[in-house]
Amino acid sequence: MTVQQPAGFLDKLGTLLPGRHDTWRVMDKKPDLRGRTALVTGGNSGLGLEVARGLARRGARLLLPVRDTERGQQAVAALTATCPQAQISLLALDLASLESVSACAQAVAQQTDRLDFLINNAGVMAPAHRLETQDGFELQFGVNHLGHFALTAALRPLLEAADGGGTVVTVASLAAGRNTLHFDDLQSRHRYSPFGAYQQSKLANLLFSLELARRAAENGWNLHARAAHPGWASTAILANGQGATLPAPLGRIEQTLGGAVLRIMGQSAARGAEPLLYAALSPDARDGEYYGPQGAGERHGRPGPARTPPTARKPSLAARLWDISERLTSTSMG
Repeated sequence: MTVQQPAGFLDKLGTLLPGRHDTWRVMDKKPDLRGRTALVTGGNSGLGLEVARGLARRGARLLLPVRDTERGQQAVAALTATCPQAQISLLALDLASLESVSACAQAVAQQTDRLDFLINNAGVMAPAHRLETQDGFELQFGVNHLGHFALTAALRPLLEAADGGGTVVTVASLAAGRNTLHFDDLQSRHRYSPFGAYQQSKLANLLFSLELARRAAENGWNLHARAAHPGWASTAILANGQGATLPAPLGRIEQTLGGAVLRIMGQSAARGAEPLLYAALSPDARDGEYYGPQGAGERHGRPGPARTPPTARKPSLAARLWDISERLTSTSMG
């Protein structure tokens, strides 16, 4: 039997939970970003779209690299509907292809001589079956971490050319503290767990951000590196993950139940974007730090410092991941 709830029932129920009456919003803070350029991966939907909207409202010029041009055009229409003055350029990018990453970086260099913000946001979550990128990497590790690692390396000269240094915000997850890096099987060829591989990729995101900040400081690179997570944000990532690879009826159930939990126990995509904007824009944000919601379990609430899981605090782990990532992507960031 199917029980139909009134439209908006879950969202209304969520507002009754503790911590949901927080009125502080990063979206209301408006530093002037006119003349500055930002690139947001995954900017055509969910968190990325909300981050792009927050940057556009402040006057930043947007570079939106997308895999699907039609969806990218829909995102441009949505952004200009709320930010008529927005300057937006679509670029082609498939993070599952290192060739595409390289081509995108070259296209960015043709569009601008400096990059003020790079938001490494796009991701895939928990496909039910092991999938590979075009370069033979496990899809989540390849897209979520290696694709962004290679993109950041390729864009580093443009980031360093920005006044005061460009800011790189890499999006991790609460899942980052639930696993470790399996260096003997980073590509999950011997054993694949949908959420285990996702957790590993998100830990890699966090380790990369912290190591980028450390190396930037040590080597005098003119850039800033911070990490952030959105808490439990209601986005389409479930639809693009495990639910998308299940048979149709099961996939719809997975997406419906997962989305309901996120809406009740977590927060909207717009709220989930606030820690990312905080990490990029707040004068209180610091390089090498991690930011997220301040509510119970860091699932929702105003943005601020997040708890860094113990595994992510291991410099030797971060350095090893960095070296392996350079080798796998045939890049060198120093």
